[in-house]
Parts: sequence; structure tokens; C-alpha cells
Amino acid sequence: METRFLGRSGLKVSALGFGAGTFGGKGPLFSAWGNTDVTEARRMIDLSLDAGLTFFDTADVYSDGASESILGEALRGRRDRVIFSSKTGLRLGEGANDAGTSRLRLLKAVDASLKRLGTDYLDLLQLHAFDAMTPIEETLSTLDDLVRAGKVRYLGVSNFSGWQLMKSLGIADRHGWSRYVANQAYYSLIGRDYEWELMPLGIDQGVGAVVWSPLGWGRLTGKLRRGQPLPATSRLHDTADVGPPVAQERLFRIVDALDIVAEETGKSIPQIAINWLLQRPTVSTVLIGARNEEQLRQNLGAIGWQLSADQIARLDAASAMEAPYPYYPYWRGQFSERSPLPVQAFPPFAGAAP
Repeated sequence: METRFLGRSGLKVSALGFGAGTFGGKGPLFSAWGNTDVTEARRMIDLSLDAGLTFFDTADVYSDGASESILGEALRGRRDRVIFSSKTGLRLGEGANDAGTSRLRLLKAVDASLKRLGTDYLDLLQLHAFDAMTPIEETLSTLDDLVRAGKVRYLGVSNFSGWQLMKSLGIADRHGWSRYVANQAYYSLIGRDYEWELMPLGIDQGVGAVVWSPLGWGRLTGKLRRGQPLPATSRLHDTADVGPPVAQERLFRIVDALDIVAEETGKSIPQIAINWLLQRPTVSTVLIGARNEEQLRQNLGAIGWQLSADQIARLDAASAMEAPYPYYPYWRGQFSERSPLPVQAFPPFAGAAP
């Protein structure tokens, strides 16, 4: 298994990570994802470790903490072989301080996660969302305290906008506090919004992407086809409304391109979709999830080979989107002759042809 640096840090992580959101199965959303118990989790972790996958990601909100508990139990006695990553910040109870990233909440949440995971430190702690009600200075100073106390090694965020992440990095630098080195973000062939601001920010600031839902909320499995109903076993029956939106025709256009590449490579559609992500700038690790061993083995097959430049270009073209403002004039070339910034100044990976 290839390893990569997590952003501009010294921490190396496996290029594929395991997303433990399928562990536990509590509640309507997470039960649709999966209901893996400790025995099944232990088996899938064995397969992952045998393949060289050592990065395991979870969150306190997954199945109300059950995901962390199952992951910790399944990895008991093997702590020194893995990277533990967890997230906090989303609501976990009905109390006034059961959500957000205040000092009180963060200190309480980290201790609870450590207990459930059965460890005395997290390799990576990520904020699950931006808390606009808590001063950024309060959040960052608390995170820095957690790092200095040895309870957390590295820091990251998830689901932040560009300005939220950049402002946080600027404040951390101003005070000499530990800064974010990871950004767990939604990114896939059918979800390329990450490329407009977060990817250039990651390149400039040394923030590595931890990619979640690389198969586009279960849409890039190869089972969704034009003119056909959803498979009976698809989780989209229960979760489509809460997942990232996608236009159906665009999805089918991408699947058509994936079909051609699958025929050329002998690889499955999910393997190709994940391999495409592994070639993108800033990507440190791609989180794969699995409800069973078969899915896990399939996803592990996304590594150890590479798409050709021509195949990547065709997938890029099939999944290209119109650039949002203020980017689209430059990608269309409308201002290229008189603009003070040449077209080349804008990143060539932003998802639409220049």
C-alpha cells in the first residue's frame, strides 16, 4: 500500500483509509449505511491491515458513538499498527452544550472518544463542521491545548468552506497554535466542487484532503443505469435526500465514460472512480467504506495500478462542470486578453476546460 504525507505534516498515512461509518447501524441514516458488529469489523480490519491500509476514520456522531466503540474493540491490542482519526462537533444530545466546538464541548468530546476507542490519544482529530457561534480563537486555543497535552497529535476539519478554513489557519499562525493539516471533504467524479476553492487552498497552505464518499454517496457503484430503477438493495432509497445532490443525466454521462475505461482496464467502476481520485492534487487518503468483505476487497483493488493520462482526461471531460462565479469568465477565456491575470494563473485542475 502506498503511503502519503498528510498535508504539509510529517505524518504518513495509507493512500486508502477505512471509513467506519458502517459500524454500529444505529438510527435511520447509519442503519442504511450498514450495521457491522465487532466480529465483522475485526475481519474487515484484518483484511485492511493485510493490504497495508492503516488509516481508520470514524466520528463520535456515527451511530451515537457505537462506531468508535466497535472500531476500538476490533483493534484492541493493535493500537501501534494504526492511525486513529475521529471527528466531533455535530450534535450528540439535547443539551445546550451537546453540539459545536466550544472549549467545554471539545474537552468533553475528546475524552469520551478516547474512552470509546480504548486509546489515550488520537492521531488525527477533525472538526466535523464549522461552528459559527463559537469564537475561532476559543476553538483553536483549545485544540492547541489538546495537542500539547498529548491527547491529539494532528488537527483537521471537515465540511468547511474556503473562507472558514483560511481564516482559521490565519488565526492559528498569528498565535503560534497548532494548525490544520487535513481537510476531510466530499470529492468524487460526480462531486467536484472541492476543486474550486478548497483544492487551491490545500496546495497553498499544505492541507491534505481526506476524501469521504469517493463513490458519490453510492452512485458510482456501477449499479445505477440510465432508464433503470434503483436496485432494491441500494441505500439511496433511504439516504438520497440527505446526500450530495447530482443531476441524473450528468451521472449517466460519467457512468458511460467509466464503462469504457472499465472495458479497457478490466477494473470495476468503483475501482476506477477511486483510482481517479488518487491522481488528484492534494489528496492524502481516500476513505473507502464497506458493508461486507466483498465490497471491501473490491475497493482495495483500486490501488496498485494507475489510469493512463488519456483515460484520466476522458473522465475529466465527462465529469466537467461549469465553473461558478468568480471563476467562469476566466475558464471561458472571456477576459484573457485584457485581464491583469493571465488564464494560466488559474489552476488547471478546477473541473472545467479552460
